[in-house]
Amino acid sequence: MGQEIKLIEFDQGWADMQKGISKLKRLLAGEAETPFSTREYMTLYTTIYNMCIQKGPYDHSEQLYNKYKETLEEYITSTVLPSLREKHDKFMLKELVQRWLNHKLMVKWLVRFFHYLDRYFINRRSLPTLNVVGLTCFLDLVYEEMHSKVKDVVLVLIDQEREGEQIDRTLLKNAVAIFVDMGMGEMNRYQNDFEVYLLQGTTSYYSRKAAKWIGEDTCPNYLLKAEECLKKEADRVYNYLHLTTETKLIEKVQHELLVVYVTQLLEKEDSGIKVLFRDDKVDVHCRIYLLYNKISQGLELVANVFKQHVTAEGTALVQQADAAASNQASNAPGGHEQVLIPKIIELHDKYMTYLNSCFQGHNQFQKALKEAFEVICNKTVNGNPSAEILASFADHVLRKGGSEKLGDDDIEERLEKIVKLLDYLIDKDVFAEFYRKKLARRLLFDRITNDDHERSILSKLKQQCGAPFTSKMEGMVTDVVLAKENQASFQEYLRNNPDVHPGFDFTATVLTTGFWPSYKSLNIILPTELVKCVEVFKGFYEKKTKHRKLTWIHSLGTCHINGKFEPKQIELIVSIYQASVLVLFNESGRLSYSEIVSQLNLTHEDTTRLLHSLSCAKYKILNKEPSSKSISQSDTFEFNPKFTDKLRRIKVPLPPVDDRKKVVEDVSKDRRYAIDAAVVRIMKSRKVISHQQLISETVEQLSRTFKPDIKAIKKRIEDLITRDYMERDPDQPTMFRYLA
Repeated sequence: MGQEIKLIEFDQGWADMQKGISKLKRLLAGEAETPFSTREYMTLYTTIYNMCIQKGPYDHSEQLYNKYKETLEEYITSTVLPSLREKHDKFMLKELVQRWLNHKLMVKWLVRFFHYLDRYFINRRSLPTLNVVGLTCFLDLVYEEMHSKVKDVVLVLIDQEREGEQIDRTLLKNAVAIFVDMGMGEMNRYQNDFEVYLLQGTTSYYSRKAAKWIGEDTCPNYLLKAEECLKKEADRVYNYLHLTTETKLIEKVQHELLVVYVTQLLEKEDSGIKVLFRDDKVDVHCRIYLLYNKISQGLELVANVFKQHVTAEGTALVQQADAAASNQASNAPGGHEQVLIPKIIELHDKYMTYLNSCFQGHNQFQKALKEAFEVICNKTVNGNPSAEILASFADHVLRKGGSEKLGDDDIEERLEKIVKLLDYLIDKDVFAEFYRKKLARRLLFDRITNDDHERSILSKLKQQCGAPFTSKMEGMVTDVVLAKENQASFQEYLRNNPDVHPGFDFTATVLTTGFWPSYKSLNIILPTELVKCVEVFKGFYEKKTKHRKLTWIHSLGTCHINGKFEPKQIELIVSIYQASVLVLFNESGRLSYSEIVSQLNLTHEDTTRLLHSLSCAKYKILNKEPSSKSISQSDTFEFNPKFTDKLRRIKVPLPPVDDRKKVVEDVSKDRRYAIDAAVVRIMKSRKVISHQQLISETVEQLSRTFKPDIKAIKKRIEDLITRDYMERDPDQPTMFRYLA
């Protein structure tokens, strides 16, 4: 027969439990009491177990569940709350931390005693667990009453620490943890009851500090303080705040210290960004970057100030050059590019160093520097386009290494920087045309041109702007090499055919028309000697090739003439046109203006220019009547036998011709071809495209070389429609179709 289990009445069982609970309270209060033995623990657990497994009305599970909660509530009300209410400030905080620790221990032990309820009764009824009930009791009775006071004390202590006072960080960490614990897995209590006030207090604190510091400190000192504050706030989070607060807290500090005063800070009169750049304060700029890099859109603010500063500094250089050029007699580029461009290169080098060393090549600063130099490099100087000035400077460097007499390595470095500045030019095609004209003069007339440097800069231009940009220039360089070979063949031809030799040295340079700039060619009547030279070379060339036609560009020719003057004989280096005028005086001692015009078949404009160079300029090889500094159609001229000079060889210059207008016309014509080609390429690829899309894609394709005018594109589209390359869709006028 089974042993009969004795029923336990509730009052009897609870009285036994009360003894254990009382002992637990004495232990938590720190009274002299022996810890629970295993036997005591098992007795209390078994009491609860037996009271819960009894049948029918003797199953005391529900009563025990309620008693568990009442026990905690009674302990909090009678013991915990009175002890908290009588204390204030950090003493209240210490008491709360200790009471919360005790409460967790009490719940832990009670849960172990009442564990059978958790396993069966609570599970079947879907009731809150004993642990949740324990936390909820503290939340409802202690936290709800005390959290506002706790928050205030914690914030005061944090501000005290910010002011340099020593505080108990462990106490703060434990107090702040209560806000987290009360969320029971959620962060809502911490965020709503503590964090939001912490962030408000932080904003107010650093707003006051920033307002004070911005008036007192230099930019570098202010930044040092800001950096230190940010480090301390991050340390604060690490030591006693929840990690989720870090981003929000740092953002508040950054905003108040760095964003609000960014303009005032970086534009401070005696220590702002302008002064820092001027004094090369690299460490400060590194700090600026590191601080603002952590702020949303922070670098954008700094980069904008950086761009404004660089633009202002570069614009000042251009204005200085403009003022200097305005004081010159001529508005042709005559030296100011040799001063301005090196200064712009120096400026660019300086800020590229900042970009790479301080700003770590960040794209915001790359963009800022690019936009600044696009402004600087597209300004005019005394009416001269920047493209012409840059081309003139490149020419200056490539001829003799510039005024500094640079070595090969220095020239290469300078060329690299010229090409870099070209990247900022909008009208690269204008640069190309000016550069091509100057390249032509170097290749044809400059004996000390370095082919390696010429090819080097063309390689750099090709890499940056594409093959079409340099194709004509490369053709010019190749032409000169071939022309030298051709001249060697001509000399051999003369040696083999002495009967056709013109009687003096003659050199002809054969060029390919499509590669070289267009030159004005006069239908001049040449002297007999030169006519013979032309015919001899023509005979040689026609034997060499049957499919090419020679067009003579006499304006590029040079003659060496022996002038037999009474004091001494002088070798005159003159143009073919000047030589043609001078040779006339071998037959006639005196010629009128009109006679010269008719004998040479020249225009009045060209005749005036030639006669001025020979009779009114530095070298007066001809005498003019009446004597004056200008040429009139009623003037008469005669050879000046008394002319002399200290040199035995002199070059008689022609007045310079401003070919800027011609370059602009050539560029304008080339642009029409470029727009046509781009539109046809797009139409060929797309077949059907809208008007807006066609305009957009055309601009995108051409922007690498120049910024096309929208009106010009529309005009070229209409022309291509007329020429049957494309048509408008009859049903949709804004759509175009390609005509194959």
